[in-house]
Amino acid sequence: MMPRLSGIQREVLSLYRSCLRMIKEKPAESQQNFREYARHEFRQNLGLNKKDFATIEHLLRVGQKKLELYSQPGIKNINARCLGETASNAMHMM
Repeated sequence: MMPRLSGIQREVLSLYRSCLRMIKEKPAESQQNFREYARHEFRQNLGLNKKDFATIEHLLRVGQKKLELYSQPGIKNINARCLGETASNAMHMM
């Protein structure tokens, strides 16, 4: 049996699921790039202290803004190889 998730853990999981739903609406040929980008963004913070609420809440806000940005219909692809770069450098508009 899985332990109960805290409220903030549920928020992180909800954001991740929202990202996965958004990816399904992107062109099939670019979905893998978006998936790799989302995985990278979440995995790079796996080691974060679960009690560092200020940082987690900040990252949630940043994640929500990125989700809004990448959900725009004009964003057709993302360069997943630029994972260390800023979001504006990684986007490709078609």
